[in-house]
Amino acid sequence: MNKPITLSPALSGDKSSLSEKTRQEIQALSGAQPMEFLLQATGAWAIIIASITLATHLDNIWITLTTIPIIATRFNILGLLVHEQVHQLGLRGRYGDSLANILAGYPLGMTVENYARVHLSHHKYYFTENDPDFLRKSGQDWTFPMRTGHLAKLLLSDLIGLSFLKFLKGKRLKNKPLYNRLHPTPAWLRPCFYTGIAILLTYTGTWPIFLVYWLLPLLTIFPLIVRLGAICEHVYNLPGASINESSPLIILNWWEKLILPNLNFTLHTYHHFFPGIAWCNLPKVHEIFKRENLVNEEAIFHGYLDYLEYLQTPRAENMNPIRHHQTGYF
Repeated sequence: MNKPITLSPALSGDKSSLSEKTRQEIQALSGAQPMEFLLQATGAWAIIIASITLATHLDNIWITLTTIPIIATRFNILGLLVHEQVHQLGLRGRYGDSLANILAGYPLGMTVENYARVHLSHHKYYFTENDPDFLRKSGQDWTFPMRTGHLAKLLLSDLIGLSFLKFLKGKRLKNKPLYNRLHPTPAWLRPCFYTGIAILLTYTGTWPIFLVYWLLPLLTIFPLIVRLGAICEHVYNLPGASINESSPLIILNWWEKLILPNLNFTLHTYHHFFPGIAWCNLPKVHEIFKRENLVNEEAIFHGYLDYLEYLQTPRAENMNPIRHHQTGYF
């Protein structure tokens, strides 16, 4: 197996490098953002419903093929909202987790509670033998540069639905939670939700629409987007690596934010430094780090393609991890 590619840290320090005044400034950005959460959920659902309505009305194969990936990108938003809720950055109060499950988790086959078991362990035991994400993403499937044939095999497994089953399994752990949810979702809610959906689809005779415009994007395109997000999240197979050493900093182009919005997930280093800050405030943290001269601009990636090209560059060309940007590209 090839040795994993290395990164030049995009940040020259972590939160310990900040002054007390600056830490207080960042601390002021912490806390739940329920309105932002609801706006994103509402927007995702509006696009999903509008896309399905238009596609079924026009009843054209090309419209259908265009609609499926659009819906999958909104599924990604819902999945990221589950992530926000895990960190208690979305909906608060007695019914926060329950409502988040209904709006974002259950439609994807996920739950806030199951994801919390995995993701919070990832944060606490980062890149150690107790980190379930690190263990699950070790091996040739997550090592770059990757042979073209092997990459094609992985993408094919995404497109035929095999990866979705692994995705759901990876979001569940039977280990003891790091802490109990303040207001756990009642056990009866999930089966009632799915039963209600099944009754509604049967009553309205819309099972074919569900299969084409919900199940198909969920099993095919959505796993591709999840894989892209995971690849851009960390460089794996680096035991004991620090957050800076294993997390790229990717600034998306405006058109990437439009086509594949990701709630600032490519600013993932800051999320690990400050997991109590919601997605909408991460760009503000980035600006603070820039102001404090802690950002290595040469190590920042500008867009998905820039980062993916770097990952697939032969190791011999990557001996100096700091890339020299070509004038006119950035």
